[in-house]
Amino acid sequence: MKSLDAYKAEQMKNPEFAAAYKELETEMNLIRALIDARNYRNMTQKELSERTGISQTEISRIENGARNPSIRLLQKLADGMDMLLKISFEPKNHVATN
Repeated sequence: MKSLDAYKAEQMKNPEFAAAYKELETEMNLIRALIDARNYRNMTQKELSERTGISQTEISRIENGARNPSIRLLQKLADGMDMLLKISFEPKNHVATN
């Protein structure tokens, strides 16, 4: 059985897969960060819901990628986990071609 990393490396050789992956990468990173933060605080979606007033269903939709949250909603989630929300712009890694 292949590891997830080995499978991903193999699939990234396919240009269509690589393009689709790049298109969703930022969204997936945000989802992973939210889930990791909630788990770090040992909170369930229900507990986060109770602390923020955001329905558990809404939190689930965000974590499943079915809902694109606003910055205001992300800030509310961060506050509910007693965490700081940081958003940054970073240079893309460009490979020089000659």
